[in-house]
Amino acid sequence: PTEEREKQYYEETARDYDAVIEWLFRSFGENEDDVRRRMVDLLELQQHHRVLETGAGTCRDSVAIASRLGDGGEFYVQDLSPSMLSIGRERMREAGFLDGSRSPVRFFVGNAGNLPFDDGFFDAVYHFGGLNLFTDKRRALAEMARVVRLDGKVVVGDEGMAPWQRESEYGQILMTSNKLYAHTPPLDDLPEGARDVCVRWMIGSAFYVIDFRVGEGAPRVDLDLPILGKRGGTHRTRYFGVLEGVSPEAKRMAYEAAEASGLSWHDWVDRAVRAAASADLGDRERRVLSPRSRTARET
Repeated sequence: PTEEREKQYYEETARDYDAVIEWLFRSFGENEDDVRRRMVDLLELQQHHRVLETGAGTCRDSVAIASRLGDGGEFYVQDLSPSMLSIGRERMREAGFLDGSRSPVRFFVGNAGNLPFDDGFFDAVYHFGGLNLFTDKRRALAEMARVVRLDGKVVVGDEGMAPWQRESEYGQILMTSNKLYAHTPPLDDLPEGARDVCVRWMIGSAFYVIDFRVGEGAPRVDLDLPILGKRGGTHRTRYFGVLEGVSPEAKRMAYEAAEASGLSWHDWVDRAVRAAASADLGDRERRVLSPRSRTARET
C-alpha cells in the first residue's frame, strides 16, 4: 500500500515536476547543470562502465551520467513512476542518447528496494531525490550496494538541512516552509560494507549528498593484537572478557600488583583469575586448564 501511494503521488505530479525543479534551483541561485555535474563526478565514471540510476524521475541527472559513457558502457535507468520515466525517456531522446550512436540506455519501472540484478553487476549506482520518503531506506541502500562491484561507487542524496544551519533563521524558515528540509542524512542506514564514506551539503546547504565505495563486510582489523600500555588485553578480550565489578580497594590492589610484577592489567587479572579458579575448582579443572592436558587432548 505504501509503495502504491508513493507511485500514485509521482504519477499525479509528473507533469509539473520539471517546473518545480527549475523553480527550486532558481530560488537558491544555483546553476542546475553545474550542480548535477558535480554530483555525477562523485561516481568516478569511465566510458566503459555499467551504471544504474534509481529514482531517475524525469532524467534530469541521467543526461549528465549518459554523457560520461562511451564504447562498452551501459546505462540502466529506473523509477517507480511510469509517467515520470516516460517524460525522462523523451528528455534522453531529445538529448541524442537514444539514437543508437551512444552507449545503450535501458529504462525500467521498479522498486529500488528490490533490484533485479546479480551481485556486483554495476560499476556505480546513483540516486538523487525521493530517498527521504522511502519506507525502508536501509534495505534500498543495501540493494544499491549489493549490485555494485567491490570498490565501485554509490552516490545518494536528498533534502536535508546542514547541521550548522538548522538553528539559524535561514534553516528554520526553510524547514518550516518544507518539512523535507528537516530530514538528516541516513548514515545509520548505510550497509556494513560502506567504505570511504563522505557526506556533503549542496544547493544552499539544504541538500545532503552521500558517496561511498563498496567493500565486503566489516572493515578489517586484528582484534587479537595485544594492545600496548598498562591496560593491555586485546579489542576482543576487552569486549568478551568483561567480569563483574570489584571493590575500589581490590581494584587498587590489582593495579599495584600488576605494576609490581611488570604485567599489564589484563595479563595480571587473567593470571590471577585462572589461578583462583583452578584452586577453587580442584585438580580436575586444573588439569583441563593446564597446557600439558590441552596438548594431550590435541594429540
